[in-house]
Amino acid sequence: MDMDTYLRFVAALVFVLVLIVAAAWLVRRFGLAGARPIVRGSRGRRRLALVEALPVDAKRRLVLVRRDGVEHLVLLGTTADLVIETGISPPFEEAVAAADAAAETEDRA
Repeated sequence: MDMDTYLRFVAALVFVLVLIVAAAWLVRRFGLAGARPIVRGSRGRRRLALVEALPVDAKRRLVLVRRDGVEHLVLLGTTADLVIETGISPPFEEAVAAADAAAETEDRA
């Protein structure tokens, strides 16, 4: 085999690796890797919601999770997870209750 054939093999390998990295980045960027949530509650109403997520550094992220109208602040890391604060009231509790009521009426329709 001559050098031109080897260069074609290397170029094809680099191209495939770039495609794999690009696909992995797109999946992580748009959150396509996660499974669909399982809704098991009264009338299919979701009890759990991700309010906000903020990356702290490359390995850790702060996540604000709402469950049944109460928010919890959690620090997620690679080796351990830490609950920082629990029982946080949402800032606009009336707006959250109104949104939940509107979602419930939509589910009935």
